[in-house]
Amino acid sequence: MIRDGIINLLKPAGMTSHDGVQFLRRMTGVKRIGHTGTLDPMAVGVLPLCIGSAARINEYLDLDYKKYRCEMQLGIETDTQDIWGTTIQDHQGAFVFDEKKILETFSSFQGLISQYPPGYSAVRVNGRHLYEYARQGETVDIKPRQVDIKNITVIQMDLEKGRVTFDVECSKGTYIRTICHDAGRILGCGAVMSCLIRTASGAFTLDKTVTIEELMEGDPEQYRMEPDFPLVHFGKAIVNLDRGRWFANGGKLSMSDVEVTEEPEFKHAKAELNLREEYKSAYNIYLHEDLLTGRESNGFLGVAFYNDDLEKFVADKIFLSDRTILG
Repeated sequence: MIRDGIINLLKPAGMTSHDGVQFLRRMTGVKRIGHTGTLDPMAVGVLPLCIGSAARINEYLDLDYKKYRCEMQLGIETDTQDIWGTTIQDHQGAFVFDEKKILETFSSFQGLISQYPPGYSAVRVNGRHLYEYARQGETVDIKPRQVDIKNITVIQMDLEKGRVTFDVECSKGTYIRTICHDAGRILGCGAVMSCLIRTASGAFTLDKTVTIEELMEGDPEQYRMEPDFPLVHFGKAIVNLDRGRWFANGGKLSMSDVEVTEEPEFKHAKAELNLREEYKSAYNIYLHEDLLTGRESNGFLGVAFYNDDLEKFVADKIFLSDRTILG
């Protein structure tokens, strides 16, 4: 049975992200399970669920970009900014949609933009979720947040029915239904999100997901991913057994203690949205592969930040999914 690791769940429509967590808790008997980013209940697609010690990777995934395919329905506004909310305005049939203006509107979302989170969302203000205020009919001051739209591309338009399908790659915290809502406001006709598929979340992709039915019918262990799987932005360093034990017990590593095989992706980056300075010197630490013969683990010990002042690799988090590796 799975104790530590990640399941890349294909979330079905109608299931909340929390429902997905609860399902895996019941299946594994492990209480410590978390997801890497909320997906709207009616949306489908990639929902990574982190089990046991793997739940500690969440803070490292702030820089992961997510990919979506979305269908937008023009001519409607709802209180939730999606087709499943209460209709506020319905202008369907009252507009003649212009392809050029639609394309220009979407191009305006490219790059760093300010976005107001929707009232029905999990964003917290003064300790409460925005959806709690909305359900009580209370108003609250919502602050805009900066998000990065790396790519946004219209892939299909049905102007007669007022439907637009687009792909978007964006930073954490971006609300796709708000893009639809804002596009509708710019076009003057209103718009809502009518379908959403998350096709990727960082290293996790749609083609590598597993369904609830597959988890229930087979051995969940065969779908487990190692905790380091999504940590693709960090460098890589290898240690021997003695230094591995030292590191796992909180010891600092000198450059002579390790073999650096990859440098961090952001080592020389000038600026990134929400980039923590430590990520420029973050390394995944592994045991040398010769020590892993006959073992299921890939030897991932933990994450360390290289400290220039100390000239040492300092442990940030230790992941010991298989404690027997260290003896």
